[in-house]
Amino acid sequence: MERTANLGLAAWRANPTPLVANRHLSIRVFVCVLISCTCLSALLASVLPLQVSVVTVFLFAGPHNWFELRYFLSRLPVRFRKSRNFFLTAFTGIGFLTVAYIALPVLYVFSLWPDNAWPAILASWNTLLLLWLGSLVWLRGKQKPGHNWSWAIPVALGLCSLNWLAPELFSLAIVYLHPLVALWFLDRHLRRTRPAWLRAYRRCLSLLPLLVAGMFWQLTQNPSLSDDNGLFWRITQHAGAQLLPNISSHALVAVHVFLEMLHYGVWLVALPLIAPLAKQPNDPLSPPAREHGRIWDLKTVPLARHPRGFPKLVATALAVGVFLVAILWLGFSVDYATTRDVYFTVAIAHVLAEAPFLLKML
Repeated sequence: MERTANLGLAAWRANPTPLVANRHLSIRVFVCVLISCTCLSALLASVLPLQVSVVTVFLFAGPHNWFELRYFLSRLPVRFRKSRNFFLTAFTGIGFLTVAYIALPVLYVFSLWPDNAWPAILASWNTLLLLWLGSLVWLRGKQKPGHNWSWAIPVALGLCSLNWLAPELFSLAIVYLHPLVALWFLDRHLRRTRPAWLRAYRRCLSLLPLLVAGMFWQLTQNPSLSDDNGLFWRITQHAGAQLLPNISSHALVAVHVFLEMLHYGVWLVALPLIAPLAKQPNDPLSPPAREHGRIWDLKTVPLARHPRGFPKLVATALAVGVFLVAILWLGFSVDYATTRDVYFTVAIAHVLAEAPFLLKML
Protein backbone atom coordinates (compact mmCIF):
# COMPACT_ATOMS: atom_id res chain seq x y z
CA MET A 1 0.00 0.00 0.00
CA GLU A 2 2.77 2.43 0.95
CA ARG A 3 4.74 1.49 -2.16
CA THR A 4 1.70 2.15 -4.34
CA ALA A 5 1.18 5.55 -2.74
CA ASN A 6 4.82 6.43 -3.22
CA LEU A 7 4.65 5.40 -6.87
CA GLY A 8 1.57 7.58 -7.39
CA LEU A 9 3.22 10.54 -5.65
CA ALA A 10 6.35 10.11 -7.75
CA ALA A 11 4.29 10.00 -10.93
CA TRP A 12 2.43 13.17 -9.92
CA ARG A 13 5.69 14.99 -9.21
CA ALA A 14 7.25 13.78 -12.44
CA ASN A 15 4.32 14.87 -14.58
CA PRO A 16 3.13 18.37 -13.54
CA THR A 17 2.66 19.37 -17.18
CA PRO A 18 -1.17 19.07 -17.37
CA LEU A 19 -1.63 21.45 -14.44
CA VAL A 20 0.75 24.02 -15.85
CA ALA A 21 -0.65 23.59 -19.34
CA ASN A 22 -4.18 24.20 -18.09
CA ARG A 23 -3.07 27.38 -16.32
CA HIS A 24 -1.33 28.71 -19.42
CA LEU A 25 -4.32 27.72 -21.55
CA SER A 26 -6.66 29.74 -19.32
CA ILE A 27 -4.38 32.76 -19.65
CA ARG A 28 -4.32 32.40 -23.42
CA VAL A 29 -8.10 32.15 -23.57
CA PHE A 30 -8.40 35.22 -21.34
CA VAL A 31 -6.02 37.22 -23.55
CA CYS A 32 -7.70 36.11 -26.79
CA VAL A 33 -11.17 37.00 -25.52
CA LEU A 34 -9.95 40.34 -24.17
CA ILE A 35 -8.21 41.38 -27.40
CA SER A 36 -11.06 40.13 -29.60
CA CYS A 37 -13.75 41.99 -27.65
CA THR A 38 -11.66 45.17 -27.55
CA CYS A 39 -11.00 45.16 -31.29
CA LEU A 40 -14.64 44.33 -32.08
CA SER A 41 -15.81 47.21 -29.87
CA ALA A 42 -13.44 49.61 -31.64
CA LEU A 43 -14.70 48.43 -35.03
CA LEU A 44 -18.39 48.80 -34.17
CA ALA A 45 -17.84 52.21 -32.58
CA SER A 46 -15.94 53.42 -35.65
CA VAL A 47 -18.44 52.19 -38.24
CA LEU A 48 -21.74 53.03 -36.49
CA PRO A 49 -20.93 55.43 -33.64
CA LEU A 50 -24.36 57.01 -33.18
CA GLN A 51 -26.32 53.79 -33.55
CA VAL A 52 -24.01 51.84 -31.24
CA SER A 53 -24.19 54.64 -28.67
CA VAL A 54 -27.99 54.46 -28.62
CA VAL A 55 -28.06 50.66 -28.32
CA THR A 56 -25.33 50.32 -25.68
CA VAL A 57 -26.80 52.97 -23.40
CA PHE A 58 -30.29 51.51 -23.78
CA LEU A 59 -29.20 47.94 -22.99
CA PHE A 60 -26.33 48.31 -20.56
CA ALA A 61 -26.50 51.65 -18.71
CA GLY A 62 -28.94 50.47 -16.06
CA PRO A 63 -27.64 46.90 -15.55
CA HIS A 64 -24.04 48.05 -15.21
CA ASN A 65 -25.08 50.41 -12.40
CA TRP A 66 -26.74 47.49 -10.62
CA PHE A 67 -23.59 45.40 -10.96
CA GLU A 68 -21.54 48.28 -9.58
CA LEU A 69 -23.89 48.54 -6.60
CA ARG A 70 -23.54 44.80 -6.03
CA TYR A 71 -19.76 45.03 -6.26
CA PHE A 72 -19.52 48.01 -3.89
CA LEU A 73 -21.77 46.34 -1.31
CA SER A 74 -19.44 43.34 -1.32
CA ARG A 75 -16.52 45.69 -0.56
CA LEU A 76 -18.25 47.66 2.19
CA PRO A 77 -17.03 46.65 5.69
CA VAL A 78 -19.52 45.79 8.40
CA ARG A 79 -17.80 48.17 10.84
CA PHE A 80 -15.78 51.15 9.67
CA ARG A 81 -13.44 51.31 12.69
CA LYS A 82 -10.18 52.93 11.52
CA SER A 83 -11.81 53.76 8.19
CA ARG A 84 -14.56 55.83 9.79
CA ASN A 85 -13.16 59.22 8.72
CA PHE A 86 -12.47 57.92 5.23
CA PHE A 87 -15.99 56.62 4.65
CA LEU A 88 -17.66 59.62 6.30
CA THR A 89 -15.73 61.91 3.97
CA ALA A 90 -16.53 59.64 1.02
CA PHE A 91 -20.29 59.42 1.60
CA THR A 92 -20.63 63.10 2.50
CA GLY A 93 -18.81 64.10 -0.68
CA ILE A 94 -20.86 61.74 -2.85
CA GLY A 95 -24.12 63.11 -1.48
CA PHE A 96 -23.19 66.79 -1.64
CA LEU A 97 -21.49 66.69 -5.04
CA THR A 98 -24.34 64.67 -6.55
CA VAL A 99 -27.00 67.11 -5.34
CA ALA A 100 -24.93 70.06 -6.54
CA TYR A 101 -24.40 68.47 -9.96
CA ILE A 102 -28.11 67.72 -10.38
CA ALA A 103 -28.90 71.32 -9.41
CA LEU A 104 -26.77 72.75 -12.23
CA PRO A 105 -29.19 71.99 -15.11
CA VAL A 106 -32.11 73.12 -12.93
CA LEU A 107 -30.43 76.49 -12.38
CA TYR A 108 -29.72 76.72 -16.09
CA VAL A 109 -33.31 76.01 -17.11
CA PHE A 110 -34.68 78.68 -14.79
CA SER A 111 -31.94 81.15 -15.85
CA LEU A 112 -31.03 81.94 -12.26
CA TRP A 113 -27.48 82.81 -13.30
CA PRO A 114 -26.23 84.84 -16.28
CA ASP A 115 -24.64 82.87 -19.09
CA ASN A 116 -21.20 84.35 -18.51
CA ALA A 117 -21.22 82.98 -14.94
CA TRP A 118 -21.58 79.32 -15.92
CA PRO A 119 -17.86 78.65 -16.50
CA ALA A 120 -17.14 79.86 -12.97
CA ILE A 121 -19.95 77.72 -11.55
CA LEU A 122 -18.67 74.66 -13.39
CA ALA A 123 -15.12 75.39 -12.28
CA SER A 124 -16.33 75.65 -8.68
CA TRP A 125 -17.94 72.20 -8.84
CA ASN A 126 -14.79 70.74 -10.38
CA THR A 127 -12.74 72.34 -7.62
CA LEU A 128 -14.88 70.75 -4.91
CA LEU A 129 -14.53 67.41 -6.69
CA LEU A 130 -10.73 67.66 -6.82
CA LEU A 131 -10.42 68.73 -3.18
CA TRP A 132 -12.67 65.85 -2.15
CA LEU A 133 -10.56 63.37 -4.12
CA GLY A 134 -7.36 64.80 -2.67
CA SER A 135 -8.76 64.44 0.86
CA LEU A 136 -9.72 60.82 0.20
CA VAL A 137 -6.26 59.98 -1.10
CA TRP A 138 -4.67 61.65 1.95
CA LEU A 139 -6.98 59.80 4.37
CA ARG A 140 -6.33 56.50 2.61
CA GLY A 141 -2.58 57.06 2.91
CA LYS A 142 -2.94 57.54 6.68
CA GLN A 143 -4.46 54.04 6.90
CA LYS A 144 -1.45 52.41 5.23
CA PRO A 145 1.56 52.09 7.56
CA GLY A 146 4.76 53.40 6.04
CA HIS A 147 2.96 55.39 3.34
CA ASN A 148 2.83 59.15 3.09
CA TRP A 149 0.24 60.29 0.60
CA SER A 150 0.22 63.93 1.65
CA TRP A 151 1.33 64.75 -1.91
CA ALA A 152 -2.35 64.38 -2.87
CA ILE A 153 -3.25 67.83 -1.51
CA PRO A 154 -0.76 69.89 -3.59
CA VAL A 155 -1.57 67.76 -6.65
CA ALA A 156 -5.29 68.47 -6.16
CA LEU A 157 -4.58 72.19 -5.79
CA GLY A 158 -2.49 72.16 -8.96
CA LEU A 159 -5.29 70.46 -10.89
CA CYS A 160 -7.72 73.02 -9.49
CA SER A 161 -5.68 75.82 -11.04
CA LEU A 162 -5.69 74.05 -14.41
CA ASN A 163 -9.42 73.55 -14.08
CA TRP A 164 -10.03 77.30 -13.72
CA LEU A 165 -8.17 77.93 -16.98
CA ALA A 166 -10.65 75.82 -18.99
CA PRO A 167 -13.40 74.33 -16.79
CA GLU A 168 -15.46 72.98 -19.70
CA LEU A 169 -12.49 71.14 -21.21
CA PHE A 170 -11.60 69.84 -17.76
CA SER A 171 -15.13 68.41 -17.40
CA LEU A 172 -14.85 66.87 -20.86
CA ALA A 173 -11.60 65.18 -19.81
CA ILE A 174 -13.51 63.57 -16.92
CA VAL A 175 -16.07 62.23 -19.42
CA TYR A 176 -13.31 60.44 -21.33
CA LEU A 177 -11.26 59.32 -18.31
CA HIS A 178 -14.15 57.92 -16.29
CA PRO A 179 -14.63 54.75 -18.42
CA LEU A 180 -10.96 53.89 -17.88
CA VAL A 181 -11.55 53.60 -14.12
CA ALA A 182 -13.31 50.29 -14.77
CA LEU A 183 -10.08 48.92 -16.26
CA TRP A 184 -8.31 49.91 -13.04
CA PHE A 185 -10.93 48.07 -10.99
CA LEU A 186 -10.34 44.97 -13.11
CA ASP A 187 -6.59 45.30 -12.57
CA ARG A 188 -6.97 45.40 -8.78
CA HIS A 189 -9.48 42.55 -8.84
CA LEU A 190 -7.15 40.35 -10.89
CA ARG A 191 -4.32 41.16 -8.50
CA ARG A 192 -6.38 39.74 -5.64
CA THR A 193 -8.07 36.81 -7.32
CA ARG A 194 -6.14 35.83 -10.45
CA PRO A 195 -2.56 37.11 -10.04
CA ALA A 196 -1.33 34.76 -12.77
CA TRP A 197 -3.44 36.72 -15.27
CA LEU A 198 -2.33 40.18 -14.18
CA ARG A 199 0.85 40.42 -16.26
CA ALA A 200 -0.95 39.35 -19.43
CA TYR A 201 -3.78 41.79 -18.73
CA ARG A 202 -1.41 44.73 -18.32
CA ARG A 203 0.31 43.84 -21.57
CA CYS A 204 -3.06 43.83 -23.30
CA LEU A 205 -3.71 47.34 -21.97
CA SER A 206 -0.82 48.61 -24.11
CA LEU A 207 -3.10 47.93 -27.08
CA LEU A 208 -5.64 50.51 -25.87
CA PRO A 209 -3.72 53.73 -26.66
CA LEU A 210 -2.77 52.30 -30.04
CA LEU A 211 -6.42 51.63 -30.87
CA VAL A 212 -7.52 55.08 -29.71
CA ALA A 213 -4.74 56.77 -31.67
CA GLY A 214 -5.61 54.71 -34.74
CA MET A 215 -9.29 55.61 -34.46
CA PHE A 216 -8.47 59.31 -34.19
CA TRP A 217 -6.04 59.16 -37.10
CA GLN A 218 -8.53 57.35 -39.33
CA LEU A 219 -11.78 59.07 -38.33
CA THR A 220 -10.62 62.68 -38.10
CA GLN A 221 -10.44 62.56 -41.89
CA ASN A 222 -14.17 61.78 -42.08
CA PRO A 223 -16.82 64.52 -42.12
CA SER A 224 -18.65 65.27 -38.88
CA LEU A 225 -21.68 63.20 -38.02
CA SER A 226 -25.14 64.44 -38.90
CA ASP A 227 -26.82 65.85 -35.80
CA ASP A 228 -30.04 67.01 -37.43
CA ASN A 229 -32.20 65.54 -34.67
CA GLY A 230 -32.19 66.20 -30.97
CA LEU A 231 -30.90 62.78 -29.93
CA PHE A 232 -27.89 62.73 -32.24
CA TRP A 233 -27.11 66.32 -31.28
CA ARG A 234 -27.07 65.32 -27.60
CA ILE A 235 -24.68 62.45 -28.31
CA THR A 236 -22.24 64.62 -30.26
CA GLN A 237 -22.33 67.36 -27.62
CA HIS A 238 -21.71 64.85 -24.86
CA ALA A 239 -18.59 63.73 -26.75
CA GLY A 240 -17.34 67.34 -26.97
CA ALA A 241 -18.23 68.33 -30.54
CA GLN A 242 -19.03 71.92 -29.55
CA LEU A 243 -15.90 72.34 -27.43
CA LEU A 244 -13.61 70.81 -30.07
CA PRO A 245 -15.03 72.04 -33.39
CA ASN A 246 -11.76 71.42 -35.25
CA ILE A 247 -12.01 67.67 -34.62
CA SER A 248 -14.53 65.59 -36.54
CA SER A 249 -17.44 64.61 -34.32
CA HIS A 250 -17.20 61.16 -35.92
CA ALA A 251 -13.86 60.61 -34.17
CA LEU A 252 -15.03 62.08 -30.87
CA VAL A 253 -18.24 60.05 -30.66
CA ALA A 254 -16.55 56.84 -31.82
CA VAL A 255 -13.78 57.06 -29.23
CA HIS A 256 -16.22 57.91 -26.46
CA VAL A 257 -18.55 55.06 -27.39
CA PHE A 258 -15.58 52.68 -27.59
CA LEU A 259 -14.45 53.60 -24.06
CA GLU A 260 -18.01 53.29 -22.75
CA MET A 261 -18.30 49.81 -24.27
CA LEU A 262 -15.12 48.76 -22.46
CA HIS A 263 -16.55 50.25 -19.26
CA TYR A 264 -19.78 48.28 -19.60
CA GLY A 265 -17.88 45.13 -20.57
CA VAL A 266 -15.78 45.20 -17.40
CA TRP A 267 -18.76 45.62 -15.06
CA LEU A 268 -21.20 43.33 -16.87
CA VAL A 269 -18.90 40.57 -18.15
CA ALA A 270 -15.35 40.59 -16.83
CA LEU A 271 -15.86 41.11 -13.11
CA PRO A 272 -18.98 38.87 -12.73
CA LEU A 273 -17.25 36.03 -14.61
CA ILE A 274 -13.89 36.31 -12.87
CA ALA A 275 -15.33 36.25 -9.35
CA PRO A 276 -16.62 32.62 -9.63
CA LEU A 277 -13.28 31.62 -11.19
CA ALA A 278 -11.43 33.00 -8.19
CA LYS A 279 -11.78 29.74 -6.30
CA GLN A 280 -9.53 27.31 -8.15
CA PRO A 281 -8.74 24.29 -5.94
CA ASN A 282 -6.66 22.69 -8.71
CA ASP A 283 -4.37 25.69 -9.11
CA PRO A 284 -1.86 26.03 -6.25
CA LEU A 285 -0.74 29.39 -7.60
CA SER A 286 -4.13 30.97 -6.96
CA PRO A 287 -4.92 32.16 -3.43
CA PRO A 288 -8.33 31.26 -2.00
CA ALA A 289 -10.79 34.03 -2.71
CA ARG A 290 -13.29 35.36 -0.22
CA GLU A 291 -15.91 36.18 -2.78
CA HIS A 292 -17.32 33.66 -5.20
CA GLY A 293 -20.69 32.36 -6.16
CA ARG A 294 -23.71 33.70 -7.94
CA ILE A 295 -24.36 37.40 -7.98
CA TRP A 296 -27.74 37.03 -6.29
CA ASP A 297 -26.28 35.05 -3.39
CA LEU A 298 -26.29 37.47 -0.44
CA LYS A 299 -23.95 35.19 1.50
CA THR A 300 -21.09 36.56 -0.60
CA VAL A 301 -21.76 40.08 0.74
CA PRO A 302 -20.04 40.57 4.13
CA LEU A 303 -22.54 43.27 5.08
CA ALA A 304 -25.33 40.70 4.76
CA ARG A 305 -23.47 37.57 5.90
CA HIS A 306 -22.03 38.93 9.16
CA PRO A 307 -24.10 38.34 12.34
CA ARG A 308 -24.04 42.09 12.94
CA GLY A 309 -24.72 42.89 9.30
CA PHE A 310 -27.82 44.12 7.52
CA PRO A 311 -29.10 41.36 5.22
CA LYS A 312 -32.55 42.91 4.77
CA LEU A 313 -31.08 46.30 3.92
CA VAL A 314 -28.73 44.78 1.34
CA ALA A 315 -31.54 42.71 -0.20
CA THR A 316 -33.79 45.79 -0.34
CA ALA A 317 -31.08 47.89 -1.99
CA LEU A 318 -30.49 45.26 -4.68
CA ALA A 319 -34.24 44.82 -5.24
CA VAL A 320 -34.73 48.58 -5.60
CA GLY A 321 -31.81 48.57 -8.04
CA VAL A 322 -33.58 45.99 -10.22
CA PHE A 323 -36.75 48.10 -10.12
CA LEU A 324 -34.84 51.22 -11.18
CA VAL A 325 -33.26 49.34 -14.08
CA ALA A 326 -36.75 48.38 -15.28
CA ILE A 327 -37.93 52.00 -14.91
CA LEU A 328 -34.91 53.16 -16.90
CA TRP A 329 -35.66 50.73 -19.72
CA LEU A 330 -39.28 51.91 -19.72
CA GLY A 331 -38.15 55.54 -19.88
CA PHE A 332 -35.82 54.80 -22.79
CA SER A 333 -38.70 53.13 -24.63
CA VAL A 334 -41.05 56.06 -24.12
CA ASP A 335 -38.69 59.05 -24.54
CA TYR A 336 -35.11 58.02 -25.17
CA ALA A 337 -33.60 61.52 -25.48
CA THR A 338 -35.06 62.90 -22.24
CA THR A 339 -34.33 59.73 -20.30
CA ARG A 340 -30.74 59.80 -21.54
CA ASP A 341 -30.33 63.37 -20.28
CA VAL A 342 -31.77 62.48 -16.89
CA TYR A 343 -29.65 59.34 -16.63
CA PHE A 344 -26.33 61.01 -17.42
CA THR A 345 -27.13 63.70 -14.86
CA VAL A 346 -28.10 61.38 -12.02
CA ALA A 347 -25.41 58.84 -12.91
CA ILE A 348 -22.76 61.20 -11.52
CA ALA A 349 -23.44 59.43 -8.20
CA HIS A 350 -21.95 56.14 -9.41
CA VAL A 351 -19.03 58.02 -10.99
CA LEU A 352 -18.24 59.57 -7.61
CA ALA A 353 -18.78 56.30 -5.73
CA GLU A 354 -16.07 54.57 -7.74
CA ALA A 355 -13.34 56.77 -6.25
CA PRO A 356 -13.44 55.68 -2.56
CA PHE A 357 -13.93 52.00 -3.35
CA LEU A 358 -11.03 52.04 -5.79
CA LEU A 359 -8.84 53.76 -3.22
CA LYS A 360 -9.70 51.09 -0.65
CA MET A 361 -8.34 48.48 -3.05
CA LEU A 362 -4.96 50.23 -3.38
